[in-house]
Amino acid sequence: MRTTIIYEDNDIIVCIKPAGFPVQSAKMGSSDMESELKNYLKRTTGSAYLGIVHRLDQPVRGVMVFAKNAKAAASLSRQVQAGSDKSMYKYYEALCYGNVPGSGTFEDYLIKDSKTNTSRVCESTDKQAKKAILDYEVIENSADGYSKLGIHLHTGRHHQIRVQLAYHGYPLLGDQKYGNEASMELSNKLGIKNTQLAAVKLEFIHPTTNKKIIYDINETGTV
Repeated sequence: MRTTIIYEDNDIIVCIKPAGFPVQSAKMGSSDMESELKNYLKRTTGSAYLGIVHRLDQPVRGVMVFAKNAKAAASLSRQVQAGSDKSMYKYYEALCYGNVPGSGTFEDYLIKDSKTNTSRVCESTDKQAKKAILDYEVIENSADGYSKLGIHLHTGRHHQIRVQLAYHGYPLLGDQKYGNEASMELSNKLGIKNTQLAAVKLEFIHPTTNKKIIYDINETGTV
């Protein structure tokens, strides 16, 4: 099983998604986290119920939480919808092209194109526009021309981090979908083939105990 389980109880299952592995796949017979975990749960509990309450892009690795029953799924879904400032907090780390100055906030409006499975920055007046907000902090500026960032998402839009950083001139290294010629050239020079984005920390309220749960894959050494 490619999915790594780091915590499990009667209500939730917390996992590490590997880079390049989809949460769900539209292709029949293709392996993904959903099928792996459902098969695992059927073997171990006799039930194949799996509530998917949030997602990560296929190129992105990181920590995720799934629900093992409908009550837990409803609780976690409410937290996702409430926004990271209230219940579910998501923290990412990324390597991006260019030396980013200091720290700050990007606030844009995004629109999704389902035909191409891409998103782009648009005007706020667009009928389908959705506000996208993230905070970033520079962890390290490299002499090789890239930065390591810590990113806190306030909203969870389609491809949000990848789109916003690219729009503001700092595309993620290894990102073939939103990268530009300069970022791909540097990625090739550094031997980077995968999109350099990881969901390293997840905080949420346990649906039964109401206690705050925190998983940081940097501290646990899982990834």
